Amino acid sequence: MTASILVRGACAAALLLALAVGLPGAAQAADVSVKIDNFTFGPQRLSVKLGDTVVWTNEDDIPHTVVSISRFRSAALDTGDKFSFTFTKAGTYEYFCGLHPQMQGTIVVEAATGSATK
Repeated sequence: MTASILVRGACAAALLLALAVGLPGAAQAADVSVKIDNFTFGPQRLSVKLGDTVVWTNEDDIPHTVVSISRFRSAALDTGDKFSFTFTKAGTYEYFCGLHPQMQGTIVVEAATGSATK
């Protein structure tokens, strides 16, 4: 084998290893949980990064929905059911329960380089 083939092979191996492990500092999407219980969303206000997925879980003993007008809408969630939405645009998303409109929450989606509070 020539030296150039060995160098190319070593570079390819290093690249594959970096991709498999993840590059330091590279933003990675996360799953963030919101609990539905006792007619509330918890936390009621949440900041996430662009690309994160929020998973709502109904821990109440009655059905609830998760609705953000013109953005997303869940089916009725029975006890233990989940609904998830991946946020691909920065901004503030107000949402509520379609069955109990007094239940409200807010998701603030920040650019991937910004900090998130989860």
